[in-house]
Amino acid sequence: MAMGDQQTKDLGNAPDAAEFRFPDTPEEYRRRWYAYYSEKRIVHQWFQVHLLQDLNVRRVLEIGPYLGLVTTMLSHAGYEVTTLDVEPRAFGFGGVRHIAADVRTVPPEAIRGFDCILCCETLEHVPWDEVDGVLRRFRESGAPWLVLSVPFEGTQIGFSFYANRFTVRRRSFLRKFRFLRRFPAADREDWAPHKWEIGFHGHGLSAFRRKIEDAGFAITRQEFTSGCRSVFLVCRNQAAGPAPAGG
Repeated sequence: MAMGDQQTKDLGNAPDAAEFRFPDTPEEYRRRWYAYYSEKRIVHQWFQVHLLQDLNVRRVLEIGPYLGLVTTMLSHAGYEVTTLDVEPRAFGFGGVRHIAADVRTVPPEAIRGFDCILCCETLEHVPWDEVDGVLRRFRESGAPWLVLSVPFEGTQIGFSFYANRFTVRRRSFLRKFRFLRRFPAADREDWAPHKWEIGFHGHGLSAFRRKIEDAGFAITRQEFTSGCRSVFLVCRNQAAGPAPAGG
C-alpha cells in the first residue's frame, strides 16, 4: 500500500520527538530497517502475530508500529489493522488507518471498535506511575483482548549452539541481580528512552501483573522470548465477559 493511501487521524497531544519521526526517504528508511531489524527482533515481532492465532480477532489496533513490520505481517495474515503512534502519519505498510495520539491521553472512545489491542515494547517508554492510566484506557475502549510485551531483565540464562563442517555459531547470555539495581532515571517527557524494565528494583513482574489485573484484565497466557528477553502477556478484558470457545 502506498503511503498516500493511509488514512490519518490526528488527536493532538503527540510529543514532537525527533527520534520518533519516520524516515523521509526510501534510502533512510532502508538504512534504519537494517539497523533495527536484527534476527532476534524479527523473531520477537513474528511472535506478536503468532499470539493472535488462537484468539477470535479480526480488527487489531497496533500501538507503536515504528517501521511497520508487524503491521505488514498482520495485514498479510488477514487482519484489519489500525496503528496508533505519537507520529502524525503511519509509515508502516498494510495499515489502512492511523491515529496520531499520545497513548497516555488518547480518549477511550477514539480507540473503540477493535477486537484486540496489540501493545508490544511500548509501555516501558511510559513512566511507571502512568502505566495504570494507559491500561485503564485500553480497558475502557472495550477491546476484548489486549496483548502486551515489555523488556524482561529478571534472572535468566540462555544458550544456543550450531555447527557444521563449515561454520560454528553460539550465543549465550546471563542476567542476574537486576533486582538490586534501580533502572537509570530518564526524562519523563522524552519518549525515546526506557523509563523502566521488568526485573529491576521496584519493577517486578508480579507488580506489573497487578497493574494489569487492577485495570480490569484477566491474564490468560504468559510467554517469554529469549532473543530480545521480553515477557508477553495475553489479557482478557473482564468487561467483555469470558472468552468464547475457541478464543
